[in-house]
Amino acid sequence: MRGAAVRPIAIAAGGTGGHVFPAEALAAELAARGQRIVLFTDARSAAFDSPAFANAERFVLKGEGLAGRSVLRALRGALALSAGTLTARRLLDRLDAAAVVGFGGYPSIPPALAALSLGARRPALILHEQNAVLGRANRALAGRADLLALSYPETARVPAAARTRHVGNPVRPALAALAGEPYPSTEGALRLLVTGGSLGARIFGEIVPPAVAALPEGLRARLVVTQQCRVEDLERVRAAYAAANIPAELSPFFTDIARRLSGAHLVVARAGASTVAELACAGRPSILIPLPGAIDDHQAANARALAAAGAARVLPQAEASPARLSALLAEWLGSGERLAEAARHAASLARPQAARELADAVLEAAARTATLQESR
Repeated sequence: MRGAAVRPIAIAAGGTGGHVFPAEALAAELAARGQRIVLFTDARSAAFDSPAFANAERFVLKGEGLAGRSVLRALRGALALSAGTLTARRLLDRLDAAAVVGFGGYPSIPPALAALSLGARRPALILHEQNAVLGRANRALAGRADLLALSYPETARVPAAARTRHVGNPVRPALAALAGEPYPSTEGALRLLVTGGSLGARIFGEIVPPAVAALPEGLRARLVVTQQCRVEDLERVRAAYAAANIPAELSPFFTDIARRLSGAHLVVARAGASTVAELACAGRPSILIPLPGAIDDHQAANARALAAAGAARVLPQAEASPARLSALLAEWLGSGERLAEAARHAASLARPQAARELADAVLEAAARTATLQESR
């Protein structure tokens, strides 16, 4: 039998950046160690354009989510997941994968089930949970996985039988490199970064411009805004900032988010797992408005973890009026000492080595599994 070192590592990730970004970071770390990477993903995945997977074999599997769907759509989703599992089983058997690493969400289910179905010849199965609440896919699989890698030491809803290890949430190398950078001086311009994510930009386009316009004149005159906006909102938001005479750079997406975070004094954002991990690595204070209706309310749990450390303030969307947000902005931006202190608290939560620690865990699990198989 071939040794674990020459067998590929299969990464199962798809959908939104929250699942794909840590998968990218792991892929980059494993590739730097000379490992062969295989990607299992879905048709809507953000991973297709990722340079981390540019040289990886990529396989698109059928699959759909089941939560919150009608009986008919849930049945269709179950059939798609079954078909994806059969395809993944054939591929894993042919590839002789050493490990499957799932990053949650329905795209990770078929490769994980396929790995488990291979019995004595199966690859090691490692799951990674990005959020402070264990996701439903990982919850269903955790008891049978070789390892459940956690981003938070006190992750909720982890089954008692799960074998866990706290590694943190891997962030892309450019963001991990921000760890340890000094917080920018609050003398002169104050830079506000607003990132909404794929599901969050609408409310920020509605409430941030009037909240900023309502700031005291002394703060407003020093403010420079960088804001993510939906395409359809760009002109309206641009006009609002122009009317308030506030310099603002707007875009539907920023490819250089590491540079933007590095220069920011304060961030207004959702509380997705990658966002929270990136804020910690950058050491930036934030006002977090968790996405309401997120499954298991995991964004609220993520936001509370930063707030408990003194690194963030949490503003529930139901309370997120321009007046409420303006008061929070004035409270934070009006005190350089308060901003710097919150920045230190954020930096204390950083785990820039998370990709390295997860890669160590994956390779260790693969080696253990290979040793057991060879001993039989």
